[in-house]
Amino acid sequence: MTRKRGLTVPAVALLLVLAGCSAPVLDSGSSVPPAAGGDAVATPNADFDDPERDVLGWEGGYWYNESIDVDQSDGLSEKELDAYVGRAMARVEYVRGEEFDSRVPVNVISREEYRNRSSGGSGSGDGEPSEYERWNDQVWEALFVTGESESSGEAIGETRSSAVAGFYSPSDDEIKIITDTPESPTINNATLVHELVHALQDQRYDLTKPKYGGDTQDEQLATDGLVEGDAKYVEQRYADRCGESWECVATPSSGGGGGGGGGTPNLGIFLTIFQPYSDGPVYVHDLVSDEGWDGVDERFENPPTSSEQIIHRTDEEPVPIDYRDRARNGWETFPEQGEDGSDTVGEASMYVMFWYQARNAGADTVDPREIGDVQSRYDTYNYESEPSAGWGNDRLYPHQKQTADGTEYGYVWVTEWDTEEDAREFQRAYRAILDAHEAEPRAENTYVVPDGQFEDAFRVTRSGTRVTIVNGPTVDDLGDIRPRRS
Repeated sequence: MTRKRGLTVPAVALLLVLAGCSAPVLDSGSSVPPAAGGDAVATPNADFDDPERDVLGWEGGYWYNESIDVDQSDGLSEKELDAYVGRAMARVEYVRGEEFDSRVPVNVISREEYRNRSSGGSGSGDGEPSEYERWNDQVWEALFVTGESESSGEAIGETRSSAVAGFYSPSDDEIKIITDTPESPTINNATLVHELVHALQDQRYDLTKPKYGGDTQDEQLATDGLVEGDAKYVEQRYADRCGESWECVATPSSGGGGGGGGGTPNLGIFLTIFQPYSDGPVYVHDLVSDEGWDGVDERFENPPTSSEQIIHRTDEEPVPIDYRDRARNGWETFPEQGEDGSDTVGEASMYVMFWYQARNAGADTVDPREIGDVQSRYDTYNYESEPSAGWGNDRLYPHQKQTADGTEYGYVWVTEWDTEEDAREFQRAYRAILDAHEAEPRAENTYVVPDGQFEDAFRVTRSGTRVTIVNGPTVDDLGDIRPRRS
């Protein structure tokens, strides 16, 4: 099995910036819970003397509430960067209740350099898409996010390069800040704190372990919900204190390390990638409220396995899906990709599918305005809806067929739901997407989208709690990709 991330985004690489997606302005009366092991947090004396040994709330010669002389208006000098990072590390320790083992290097790279790094290594080397890219294109096409003439890899890369402000690299053990002005860099407080939390996670849990990678798109979103949720939660707790009990370094509005640059991101991909940053902080907040930071430590030992668990704060495990490939007449799966050729997109990606098609194509799936209906101050967007809730599991199998005219593609998407009513609601909303693309009925449960980015044949059937979608170039291909049982 080839371990490839369906989103092709490192689990700890993103601090996404979108209008309304940065750390929210919080009420001044909010309180910060005591750090774990509160007795271990030393109280600095009036002169901020260095302690005799390393303690929580002190790093690199700086206490968490010590004033520092840092002015970013003309960029950061090495001395200013040293003070800025040292105090930020001390503050992360204070809020998170964990001690850094070592200093975290912070390096600055230009956005152009980051784009070059991000675009490297794609394709097969001859300008043609790799097998993984062709497989993953079918996953995003099945979600009605990218169409037949679009490259999901390019769309993900463009979205990522325009949104990433900085990232922590577990392989290098350092933070990389992305800026348009590397000669006079500035760093946003939120970016620095967020990535320092990832460095702390890596020192404590080792983020290079396979369990933090995920084998499917949904597992990736689930583990990111924990990893990014922890970092975003601490970042927001940090923001609570700025301007109140803590002085915080101001960032010039035109400075780097705050995202931006590049073209307009694909909102479907953006919202999928952003889900862990939205629901993850709520998930971690609830854990800390109910179980303390020990509860977060336990989840890092056994990470969540589905985005459903992050969205609904549940330990419910996905139900098994038994599936045997019956493709014929030259149609075959991609056995070296994903899990035996399949991916699991999960509840979060399904929600984005319904939202994106409602917004872009007018599909009668969900009210796109409800994405802003959130209940927690740690939340940014609402990823719950009737047609995506009740998810039990899914497996999506991209297919291919070599012909004289080139390669044709299709897929089988098997979905399981908690109840028959949940399955019917998903089926109804999915058909609404087909209706929005003027699909024409051709046979029982069979439809053809006559033109556009999603021009294809579709068969949508339900049996109890299972809804199965078969996609192919023509109606006849549907019978070859997934023959009906006699």
